[in-house]
Amino acid sequence: MSYRVVILIACVSMLGFTVPAQAESVTVTKAVQDNCQWDYDKFCNQYGLGTELLDMCFRKNGANLSKGCVDALIAAGDVSAEYVAQQKKLLGR
Repeated sequence: MSYRVVILIACVSMLGFTVPAQAESVTVTKAVQDNCQWDYDKFCNQYGLGTELLDMCFRKNGANLSKGCVDALIAAGDVSAEYVAQQKKLLGR
């Protein structure tokens, strides 16, 4: 894991104790960290880990996310398999 990701996780963890959650956000599990690092760096690195903005960015870039990342997000409960299937159908995949 890159140094930048570790720092972001630490910052988000500290903020999580002081700022109430306003909406659902991406759950940063070990599998999400391992499988979504490339996707995060490529598409959404301007957003803090575990934030609503990151969730929105991942959804916006869903068609471009790696299969490993999508599978990790499904396993973490951040997105349902049904939602992914619906998006694939809409995109004709």
